[in-house]
Amino acid sequence: MSNNIDRRNFFKRITGAGAILAVSQSPAMAEDNPSVFPKRGQYERLALAFATIEIGLKKPFTVLHISDTHLTAAYPHENEIKQRLKESRTQCFGGRQEEALRDSLAWAKEHADYVVHTGDLIDWQSEANFDLVRKYFGKDICGCVGNHEFSIDMGISKNPKQENTETYKDYTRDLLQKVYPFDISFQSQVINGVNFITLDDVYGTVTPHQVALFKEEVKKNIPIVLCMHVPFTTDQIWRASQRFWENKFASDINDENYTPTGDYKAQKTDATTRDFIAYLKKEPLLKAILSGHLHVTVEEQFSPTARQYVVGSNFLFHGREVLFV
Repeated sequence: MSNNIDRRNFFKRITGAGAILAVSQSPAMAEDNPSVFPKRGQYERLALAFATIEIGLKKPFTVLHISDTHLTAAYPHENEIKQRLKESRTQCFGGRQEEALRDSLAWAKEHADYVVHTGDLIDWQSEANFDLVRKYFGKDICGCVGNHEFSIDMGISKNPKQENTETYKDYTRDLLQKVYPFDISFQSQVINGVNFITLDDVYGTVTPHQVALFKEEVKKNIPIVLCMHVPFTTDQIWRASQRFWENKFASDINDENYTPTGDYKAQKTDATTRDFIAYLKKEPLLKAILSGHLHVTVEEQFSPTARQYVVGSNFLFHGREVLFV
């Protein structure tokens, strides 16, 4: 799916479609209680990193990159598992996730030209979370889904049992596609002469079909920014994630068949994904990779022409302002 949008239409659509509405119109969240969270200065909590990407544009523009908001809403009529998740996961993320998202979008409306969200907008599937997606994601938001978008109930029910597989995603793929305003598998949006390609790599892999679509986009012969949830693992990103998570991902590398090999430490090693990474490292049109998932802010050179930028958690009010020049 391909779209060409400009700044005026972008913000008209995300705000006109109800992207920034009064809190009272959304599912109840912990931060809605003014006695618990008194008003603060505008954007006081936002912690934004900054990057400049040199492409050779005639007209520079700015993107706010955010990821991992982890909204945790559930309506009272939703089942007992959803209520348990709402209580436990809202506490886990601090209860200010929607406030962080609102502040980020409001800041972007004043200071940026576009917004890119690279997945885990919601923490698990619920009617209330889906309504928040519809509220904040307008028709032409540049974004992709994360692994939590596919989570039915965080594995509590253990049914279906194939979580973290393509088979598991198939259970709710059509449902998610109806909720999200972009193609959740693969989408191209040309913004000011730069091709922002978003794809679903939520379990660390890509499919042959996605690779074929990407190579078709290369034929447009314009600069490419690849946006996805799970970053390609490099040494620097590996070290940063391990320091942050204190080896909570150790199970990914303790498989008896796992052998770390250079850049592929903790990287999924299926042939399609590894060949795609090798291809990208030689593709001169690739200028940047924007991703999230790890909840840390880190960057590293990925190829001779592109750096990979991982952004910290939006639920902690983190983001990155990216200037394209």
